[in-house]
Amino acid sequence: MRLFPRATRTTPADGAASTVSGTAPQGRRRRAPGRAVLALLLTAPLALLPAAAGAAPKAYPNPGLVTGTVTVHDPSMIRTSSGYILYGTHNETRTSTDRIAFADAGPTLNPVPSWVRQYNSTGDIWAPDVSYHNGRYWMYYSASSFGSNNSAIGLATSSTGRPGSWTDQGIVYSTTTSSNHNAIDPSLMVDPQGRWWLAFGSYWSGIRMIQLDPSTGKRLNSNSTLYHLATRPDSPYAVEGPTLIRRGNYYYLFASYDRCCAGTDSTYNIRVGRSTSPTGPFVDRNGTPMLQGGGTTVLASHGNIIGPGGQSVLQDSDGDLLVYHYYDGADNGTAKLGVNLLGWDSAGWPYVY
Repeated sequence: MRLFPRATRTTPADGAASTVSGTAPQGRRRRAPGRAVLALLLTAPLALLPAAAGAAPKAYPNPGLVTGTVTVHDPSMIRTSSGYILYGTHNETRTSTDRIAFADAGPTLNPVPSWVRQYNSTGDIWAPDVSYHNGRYWMYYSASSFGSNNSAIGLATSSTGRPGSWTDQGIVYSTTTSSNHNAIDPSLMVDPQGRWWLAFGSYWSGIRMIQLDPSTGKRLNSNSTLYHLATRPDSPYAVEGPTLIRRGNYYYLFASYDRCCAGTDSTYNIRVGRSTSPTGPFVDRNGTPMLQGGGTTVLASHGNIIGPGGQSVLQDSDGDLLVYHYYDGADNGTAKLGVNLLGWDSAGWPYVY
């Protein structure tokens, strides 16, 4: 869930952030919509975009068609042999057989681990990030409270990814009110060398990253470095919810910028930078480092689609997909699931269509 120091954030993650590493039995966060969704995307009204050198489309498309239970924050979606599972903040799970019609599938963790209540009184969990590696599903998630960086990232594993099937593995990383960063919004990425990296962060000093031990999913004992990937130059340093992926020769860092969770007053938007190394430095299309506030906008408000963010990327056999939440200006600012195809222009920069 996304959270800033001294402000409200209605929902940390009704979903993951997330990463594009590994491939589940049938796919993993990054997938292009089916024919029905694609047809809708191709005919959807478009909002004008600022012109950018080398950018592919000149407009933002509306989200693809989704129906059923589609209220969510910070969605993380996977594909299994039986269909799609969507995870979100507040320990919520949705399932779908076609990535269009979604149904409520109950709580992801049941019960929620007792340690979570050290970080909030309700036992709420935020921003799950789910992926498939080494024959099982790994879910990194957050525990915190609004306006605080007394936070922790936990890990649970499952052989099926289904709600109620998860075994908690405890805390992976935590911060306190004396820390200069915030341990929420995790995103796992496995690089071609088999190294595991966990990006995370919200406000404070921005996006951080640690290296993990692939055998445990916990922090690697031999590497204590806390990497710094992105921040904003001015208070309140509004960048959070990283999604770290690799494509071709580059590592791409997506992040949510500005204000989340204020309904139609939200200013959330999704930006990206890239690097030839998982540890950075990440720069945007103009060469501005993300550590200096850089970031090329991938998706922002348009029409009734307000404050898109909390993104993850789904990788599947038929393409890439950007999965996010937005606030519906035509439905009293209700938070809803957004799904768009994610393309790559001739210079290797992503765009939605």
